[in-house]
Amino acid sequence: MKSALCSRFFILLPWILIVIIMLDVDPRRPAPQLTSRPYFSPHAVGCGGSRVPLRRSIPGRDAAEKRNESRPQLQPEPRLPTIYAITPTYSRPVQKAELTRLANTFRQVAQLHWILVEDRATRSELVSSFLARAGLPNTHLHVPTPRRYKRPWLPRATEQRNAGLAWLRQRHQHQSAQPGVLFFADDDNTYSLELFQEMRTTRKVSVWPVGLVGGRRYERPLVKNGKVVGWYTGWREDRPFAIDMAGFAVSLQVILSNPKAVFKRRGSQPGMQESDFLKQITTVEELEPKASNCTKVLVWHTRTEKVNLANEPKYHLDTVNIEV
Repeated sequence: MKSALCSRFFILLPWILIVIIMLDVDPRRPAPQLTSRPYFSPHAVGCGGSRVPLRRSIPGRDAAEKRNESRPQLQPEPRLPTIYAITPTYSRPVQKAELTRLANTFRQVAQLHWILVEDRATRSELVSSFLARAGLPNTHLHVPTPRRYKRPWLPRATEQRNAGLAWLRQRHQHQSAQPGVLFFADDDNTYSLELFQEMRTTRKVSVWPVGLVGGRRYERPLVKNGKVVGWYTGWREDRPFAIDMAGFAVSLQVILSNPKAVFKRRGSQPGMQESDFLKQITTVEELEPKASNCTKVLVWHTRTEKVNLANEPKYHLDTVNIEV
């Protein structure tokens, strides 16, 4: 009897197991997909209910990221104030040579914009092609000097400097001006790179010595206790600002805040244009001495020697026209 029951039980056991397995499977539930998509936990929810994938923990990387999070974030360096160099220029045999010397200097100065103003009714091909190859941010302007003002005893480059000032004011009239500094870089000067580091911190009007000018080895502002108290010069110490055009820089904000400050023709004598201009924007007490309290010469009024071309008409001209 017992053996008959045991045999029936073992015969029915496999069928019973098959029935249990089939009842446990839900035919309506799809089989899980084998994909590489990240797994989302119902508890990993971001803003607005969007699900955020859980990141796998990788030894070493997590420790490195924790170290980086603990370090202070480096702030971006503030942008350097732009230096605007206004250079009047006119056609002559040494023009390209002097512009080349200036360009070689300016190319080494960060954040400099060169405003080159020709004394012409139109732009010359020489200067246009020169600037195209100079590799410098630049603006090429032109304005002729009236013939009645082209006399040895009258001030020079007045119209050209005023054209540069007008361009600056027009450029920044509809936008907040970025920090900037303006100086007048005549094309017959030689500049030390150190001078640009000095002038870039100009708050209003900064001054410094100039070499080889006024019939002396140098001219300079006299400084006492960090203030300009007088002038060491070879000509007219009674000038309000006895300083050369190469001896000062002006903040761009000062130029924009004084829209009527220009170089004057009427009533201005030779050698007085610097004083006439600076009187419109500052006082001697407000001047900022640079170059170690005006004891270092960082710019020279070199003036290229007048070239001797006496042999040009004596001999046959070259068949090739070479730009000089």
